[in-house]
Amino acid sequence: MQTLHVIKIGGNVIDNSENLHRFLKDFTALEGFKILVHGGGKVATQVSESMGVEARMIDGRRITDIDTLRIVTMVYGGLINKNIVAQLQRYGTNAIGLTGADGNFIRAKKRPVKIIDYGFAGDLTENSINPESIGKLLDSGFTPVFCALTHDGEGQLLNTNADTIASALAVALSELYDTTLVYCFEKKGVLQDIDDEDSLIREIDLERYEKLKTDQIIHSGMLPKMDNAFTAISCGVKAVIIGHSDDLGQLKKDKGFGTRLSK
Repeated sequence: MQTLHVIKIGGNVIDNSENLHRFLKDFTALEGFKILVHGGGKVATQVSESMGVEARMIDGRRITDIDTLRIVTMVYGGLINKNIVAQLQRYGTNAIGLTGADGNFIRAKKRPVKIIDYGFAGDLTENSINPESIGKLLDSGFTPVFCALTHDGEGQLLNTNADTIASALAVALSELYDTTLVYCFEKKGVLQDIDDEDSLIREIDLERYEKLKTDQIIHSGMLPKMDNAFTAISCGVKAVIIGHSDDLGQLKKDKGFGTRLSK
């Protein structure tokens, strides 16, 4: 099977032009098939405020009313996505910017209203991803760049968590490719001490992860990302790597980029 990297970048890359250019150069240098997934919440919040629309968050999740949906569509699907695509073309990657609605690649369901109404937020299902169609893009020489927008198949766009999209893409495409999921954020990886960048844990399997959780060594903020990572691994993803976006070049050089999670 051919190799595929599904890479998700966070706001620390998007919000800083210098960091973004460095990351995109390293991304271009990666060999094999690759997919980039991005959000852009901080930029969306800034644009919302400039337009007089209050950005409302609950437990880190954005309330996506109709005005907010219009803004995130402009910001995620337009401003950020097309800037990334243009820069990748500059560096030699034949990128194509996408939402989940394009090509019917990613369908979602509107999050049901329970205690909180999240508005036009989309949740993925087991059959949300269309791997065969995405595979055709990859095999044709394109590098997909997905923003955090999906659709419900009935004409409605939905705001969907970028981490979740990246994980779902990696799982679905693992049937066709030898797939590794990479989360790039502002830390070097999983740390034993959140305040000490030198306390990086290089490799974690499921048994060790359970012990680290029991001993409360891993920072609580990392647990949801790692739980999702091990779920992806159990569903066919070869490995999940968590590391700093500035260090992505080490992944190509096989010099121990970030923390590698595996069975």
